[in-house]
Amino acid sequence: MTHKLTALVDGSTYSKSVCDHAAWIARRAELDVELMHVLGRREAGGGSDLSGSIALGARSTLLNELSELDEQRAKLALQRGRAILDDAKALLEDAGIAVKAHLRHGDLVEAIAQKETEAEMVLIGKRGEAADFATEHLGSNLDRVMRAVGKPLFVASRAFQAINRVLIAFDGSPSATRAVEYVARSPLYAGLELKVVTFGPTTDAAEKSLANAQATLSAAGRDAKTEIRPGQPDEALGRLIEEERFDHLVMGSSGHTRFRAFFVGSTTIEMLRVCRVPILLVK
Repeated sequence: MTHKLTALVDGSTYSKSVCDHAAWIARRAELDVELMHVLGRREAGGGSDLSGSIALGARSTLLNELSELDEQRAKLALQRGRAILDDAKALLEDAGIAVKAHLRHGDLVEAIAQKETEAEMVLIGKRGEAADFATEHLGSNLDRVMRAVGKPLFVASRAFQAINRVLIAFDGSPSATRAVEYVARSPLYAGLELKVVTFGPTTDAAEKSLANAQATLSAAGRDAKTEIRPGQPDEALGRLIEEERFDHLVMGSSGHTRFRAFFVGSTTIEMLRVCRVPILLVK
C-alpha cells in the first residue's frame, strides 16, 4: 500500500506544523496518515552499560541507583512518546483525517526505512527539539533522513500557512526532472499556481530544458509559468521566494554533477537552511 503519508513527530515546536501540513497533504492528495514517533536507543533505556564503572571503583549501591534512574528515564520517555502521538493524532482527527499512530524503538533512519516502502511521501519538520536553541542550523536527524529516504520528502516549515503559489527549482538534472513529473501527476498540486525557474545564463539548452518541463506539466493539465534568472540558485532562490511570495518550494534533492548526485546537493542544504516555506525534495 502506498496511498499513505508517513509523518514524523518528536514533540518539538515543529510538531504542530507537521500535523497541519499532514492534514493539508492528506486532504488534497487523499492520503491516509501514519504518525510515527521514534524513541532512540538511549531514550528507550536498557542500552546503558554501567559495568565499566566497576573498574573505576564505583560502589554497587551507586550502580543500582544509576540503573534505577535509567529505568525511570526510559519509562518517562515512553509515556512522553505516547502523549506526543496522542496529541498529534487528536489534531488530525479533529481535521477529519484518517490516521494511525506508531511508537517505534531504535534508530530513526532504520525505523523510516521499514515504513518507507508503504508510503507515498515522508513528512518531517525542518528542525527538531533543539529548534529554539540553534535556529540557523538544520536538525541532525533531518540531514540523516534526507540522505536515506528514497520517497519524496516534505520538509515542514515552523508554522503552516495556506499554500497557493508553488515554485519549482529546475536545473535539468534527473532529480529535478522527477520533481516536475511528481508535481504533474500528484493531485497535491492540482489547481495551484506554478512557476518553474532555472538559474544561470539564457542558452538554447536552458530554454529547451525549461520548455520540456513546462510541457510535462501542461500535458497533465497544470498551467505553469517559466523563467530563466541570472545568478546562482543558492544565492537567488531564497530571494525570489521572498520577493514573489511563493508559499512552497519543490526541487530535486541533488544537482547535476555525479559528485552532487552522490550527496544531497549543497543548494538543497542551503535552501532548507534559509527558506521559511515548506520544501518538497524529490530524489
